[in-house]
Amino acid sequence: MNRFFGKAKPKAPPPSLTDCIGTVDSRAESIDKKIARLDAELVKYKDQMKKMREGPAKVDAMKLGVKEMKKAYKQVKIDQIEDIQDQLEDMMEEANEVQEALSRSYGTPEIDEDDLEAGNEKHSIRVASPQEDGEPTLQDMAVLIEQVTGVPVPFQKLIYKGRSLKELEQPLSALGVKNGCKVMLIGKRNSPEEEAELKKLKDLEKSVEQIANKLEEVNKEFTSIQKGFLAKDLQAEALKKLDKRIKGTAEQFMKILEQIDAINLPENFSDCKLKKKGLVKRVQVFLAQCDTIEGNIGQEIDKLQSKNLALAE
Repeated sequence: MNRFFGKAKPKAPPPSLTDCIGTVDSRAESIDKKIARLDAELVKYKDQMKKMREGPAKVDAMKLGVKEMKKAYKQVKIDQIEDIQDQLEDMMEEANEVQEALSRSYGTPEIDEDDLEAGNEKHSIRVASPQEDGEPTLQDMAVLIEQVTGVPVPFQKLIYKGRSLKELEQPLSALGVKNGCKVMLIGKRNSPEEEAELKKLKDLEKSVEQIANKLEEVNKEFTSIQKGFLAKDLQAEALKKLDKRIKGTAEQFMKILEQIDAINLPENFSDCKLKKKGLVKRVQVFLAQCDTIEGNIGQEIDKLQSKNLALAE
């Protein structure tokens, strides 16, 4: 191919930031020199005019000076000066962007020496989603890390490739975490006393989940009755049983709430306090659901009783 068409000349490398600045500086220096030369000629003409006497000669000299000045200033192109100023502004903006990029921290958190505990420990964990078809999230991994290391989720700083992982609800794949990846953990373990109180709260949390499952079963059975999946002659008796069960479920939640309230925590047990607060809110939500379902069951019972009275009449 070279025999017929020849060989292309190597392209010169694009000008660097330093080359562009040097070019602009040289143009600005050239214009500054022209202006300085014009100013010097103007001073010379002014001196000559001062030494001359009044009369036609002075007027001629003034005309000649003005003519020379106009001629010289015509050589200075305002557009070029404005272009150079625009180039300087662009170069300054680019330089600022470069400095900003170089000084960027890339979201790396500040590390306190007190937070470094058992820094040489390494653990291999396998994260799976609690749902069959679901994808494991950062929350799933954080909970598993808490079980393995004893560092509570609220006090974990998980770092992957220099970036702090904070979006607990995000899938691990969306955060770039894959099988075989290494994630760094920074955090503090709780004291044995706080761990004991935390275990109490976790046991109560398990009890809450079990009672919540009973609440869900009552709600499903009540929904099926509303949709007519049960014979009408059996609905009244079924609703009475559901009413009794929902009241018992509410009583169980109230007992759990009393047990949580009985746990007194020191001020420095911050993890336990967060756990306790979250558990109380969760139980209160379930109690509100119990009240709603109990009210709906009562309405259905009243409707059936009204229908039975109408048929009897």
